[in-house]
Amino acid sequence: MGLILITGGSRGIGAAIVKRAVADGHSVLFTYHSDRAAADRLVAACGGRAQATRCDVADPAQIAAAFAKVDAMGTLTGLVNNAGITGGFARVADLPIDTLRGVLATNVEGCFVAAQLAVRRMSTVRGGAGGSVVNLSSQAARLGGGGEWVHYAASKAAVDALTIGLAREVGREGIRVNAVSPGLIDTDIHATAGDPDRVHRMADGVPLGRPGAAAEVADAVAWLLSDRSSYVTGTIIPVSGGR
Repeated sequence: MGLILITGGSRGIGAAIVKRAVADGHSVLFTYHSDRAAADRLVAACGGRAQATRCDVADPAQIAAAFAKVDAMGTLTGLVNNAGITGGFARVADLPIDTLRGVLATNVEGCFVAAQLAVRRMSTVRGGAGGSVVNLSSQAARLGGGGEWVHYAASKAAVDALTIGLAREVGREGIRVNAVSPGLIDTDIHATAGDPDRVHRMADGVPLGRPGAAAEVADAVAWLLSDRSSYVTGTIIPVSGGR
């Protein structure tokens, strides 16, 4: 199997993706922002098939350092751009500009820089062996996030555009680029944003009648990383229970 870099892998959806990638036989390097204890627990749970490195994806130099560690491990075959922040809840009229800048730096610039560095390594035109990039979007990009987090929704709409555009650039260079777009998923993202009951309060609005689990998102990511999706690129897959 391959060598996968997963950003923001220490908890929630990211941790589920790390566990699934390891179970599928990949070697994994995942990044974490600050919670070293959570990262260490995940490394232990993966039995040594995953390594962790601290990285703030809002800083291009730290992303480059993470890729240097990948290079020391072997040949990169996949990137999962999972790291992201919501910036909390705020109406557009009340949103601090520093919050907006932080969300865009992490969710858009960080995703873009990581994708750029992955393409440089995987492109067959540049001597690479090809590979797969999977970006984590959100159904907020389609729904807009009005009254809660338009800033977050806008950042994920940019991820969607990057996914489609980059897929068309590098499709003939052996690289597939896709995105998974989770809906209402039961992770601590809601508590971190300031509303721990949000996921359960909104579950009635999901056609399947429940929030999703992080492992269900990881299943979609795993498929896009695999050869089973070999004719899929430029695609954004909703994992949203129909919402």
